[in-house]
Amino acid sequence: MPFELFIAIRYLRAKRKEGFISLVTFLSIAGVAVGVMALVVVISVMSGAENSFREKILGLEPHLLVMNFSGQFDNYQNTIDTVQTIEQVKNVSPILFSPIMVRSSSSFTGAMLRGIDPLSKIKLIKGFSPEELQNALRPSNYDHKYPGIIIGKQLANSLGVAIGSKIILMSPAGIISPMGHIPSMARFQVTGVFESGMYEYDSALIYINIIEAQKITGNKNGISALGIWIDDIYSVNSLKKEILSMLDYKFYIRDWMDINKSLFSALKLEKTAMFIILILIIFVAAFNIASALMMMVMEKTKDIAVLKAMGSTDKIIRRIFIIKGMIIGTLGTAVGTISGVVICFLLKRYEFIQLPAAYPFRTLPVELNFIDVFVIAFSAIFICFVSTIYPSRKASKMDPVEALRYG
Repeated sequence: MPFELFIAIRYLRAKRKEGFISLVTFLSIAGVAVGVMALVVVISVMSGAENSFREKILGLEPHLLVMNFSGQFDNYQNTIDTVQTIEQVKNVSPILFSPIMVRSSSSFTGAMLRGIDPLSKIKLIKGFSPEELQNALRPSNYDHKYPGIIIGKQLANSLGVAIGSKIILMSPAGIISPMGHIPSMARFQVTGVFESGMYEYDSALIYINIIEAQKITGNKNGISALGIWIDDIYSVNSLKKEILSMLDYKFYIRDWMDINKSLFSALKLEKTAMFIILILIIFVAAFNIASALMMMVMEKTKDIAVLKAMGSTDKIIRRIFIIKGMIIGTLGTAVGTISGVVICFLLKRYEFIQLPAAYPFRTLPVELNFIDVFVIAFSAIFICFVSTIYPSRKASKMDPVEALRYG
């Protein structure tokens, strides 16, 4: 065992008369452990919330939207064929957006209409397979039934409708007649209800067949955008440039990160703020480490003088107290990291913390990222190392003659 490590371990075993120093050492270990544990749990919950929001959004939104500067465009099949030649693109589907008014037998409200192609071989709505979507969004005159419509759960509740109910859609586009502007109206039958877990979608979004959407909005063969789904959702920036280079100047592209930039920016800012706030706990524990080392230096004045008289250099004395402080910091970091990981595992496995219905999550979302855990542990150990510099330097600069004379 190295000489410095041997002495540092001996100093950790406080004598009876040094009981207060031992208590401060224990509190320092506990402070680092609590700070690291809290940081691991909170950052994991924040990461889980971010991933949960991402999954919910991408369960309803395409990864990329190819849009026309004029707002709408037709003859889009050539554009679809061009984009589908890119290897990373899984699917391309036309989409038509439009504000709409919805009327049931008991209520009347506004919503956002989304016309989609149910024949697309991709899951366009969370909870609906392509086959289920094709059956739910049947067009008009299909087996002598009303065209099908899928609406959000919150919207269904506010309208007082369920699967099988009839509702009327009214588009502000309409037609011009001798009587003035008349809104377009069509009757639909509710064939599905989706629940994304996000109130903004569940309370205002409805899906119908794109053919029916073109009829009611008066956009014959027109669409609002092309939705693109890709293999790697984080490669949207490079893929966006590649797609734009293949299209003409009339088009621009928005990706899922641009569309939801405010949400994910807020989550990232909150995660950073929580990291900074909780790292202060570790700073407080680091001050305790520095205090314990300073008291140890004053207590071991005679020992330090003897070691110097026997030939120990300033570097050796400095190492002894740095190693002692790092043992405290490493123990606290290890205990805190293990405790944090165990708590995250229990929260994810047993889901014993239930959240109110107003939240978009039923339980605390936990996503343990080992890169985050490593950064937290490294930061804690680095802070503890910094806290040992001044006490160890103070000990190494001690004059052995003066220490022996007055010690």
